[in-house]
Amino acid sequence: MKMRKPMLLFLAIACLAALPAPAKAQGVAHSSDSSDTAAVTVPAHADLTYIRPTDKTRLRNYVFDAFGPYPIVGAALAAGINQADNTPPEWRQGAAGYGKRFGSDFGIAAVTITTRYALARAFREDTLYYRCECKGVFPRLRHAVISTFTGRRGDDGHRVFSFSALVAPYAGTMTAVYGWYPERYTAKDGFRMGNYSLLGYVGGNVALEFLYSGPHSLLSRMHLNNGHGAPAQGSNP
Repeated sequence: MKMRKPMLLFLAIACLAALPAPAKAQGVAHSSDSSDTAAVTVPAHADLTYIRPTDKTRLRNYVFDAFGPYPIVGAALAAGINQADNTPPEWRQGAAGYGKRFGSDFGIAAVTITTRYALARAFREDTLYYRCECKGVFPRLRHAVISTFTGRRGDDGHRVFSFSALVAPYAGTMTAVYGWYPERYTAKDGFRMGNYSLLGYVGGNVALEFLYSGPHSLLSRMHLNNGHGAPAQGSNP
């Protein structure tokens, strides 16, 4: 796979995070209803109250993350890139080839999200993304990258290494390699594609951190514009 492919996916995910949503969407900086996506750090000095998401919130956000507009549009963009690269070549070109690539990319995303939520539930992790309360581009960028591999655990929400966040991208691509990709593809290809998926998660976290797009955006619909359970004045728009 060419190097431009993961970079295009990275940029596409960042753009998706800024898409507007219907005006009825609302953020909930004070609510315990928040969306599962990735994990985050909270500085020791931050005056924040951690509130774990409810089972209802987890289920609702799982459906949104796995079958909502983000994975659909993301799969459409990824399929377009794969179509341009003719990857895999066995699926050829045309509408039929694009349909196979779209179905494959959407399936990879669905398996990845399902694995992430299931493992997070099993390990009692909170994989929400919490925007950094720090200041400055580099501290916030570091926060976004580190959050890709971490989650929260316990009533106090202390941050830990997230096994579910690390495994999920590879579970999706390995399922594709052994489930519906041409037989010539191997675990090595699944691992390589999983690396691109992980890079996509990094891009998504960077977008969530820096692309604040107002109270009526899809980010707000996912309750990701402000820190979960944080006072409004403590958020970092």
